[in-house]
Amino acid sequence: MKGFIIAIVVIAAILVIGGGAVAYKFLDSDGSGSALNKVVDKVSNSGSSDVVKEEIKENGQAGGGSYKEVSYGDGGFRQYDSDTGELIGSSYDSDQAKLNKGDFD
Repeated sequence: MKGFIIAIVVIAAILVIGGGAVAYKFLDSDGSGSALNKVVDKVSNSGSSDVVKEEIKENGQAGGGSYKEVSYGDGGFRQYDSDTGELIGSSYDSDQAKLNKGDFD
């Protein structure tokens, strides 16, 4: 029985370490920092430290893909492209000049 418990603990440790290594490699596969890290950096440096919720949502307007939406305690939000980390939406007036408005003519 004791050997069985030790075997389970060893297998769990291998899965945790292996899973962490795979996740790290997946998130930082390009060697220059992943899009997720870029989003985290932008959120951390946004001046709004009262993050209430972060969630990944599907982007139906762009025909697929996903984006990260960060909600703040003041009721505002910012949306970041999951692939590039670029700010693609915001409820803050100060962010509007940073957004790519596109050509809607």
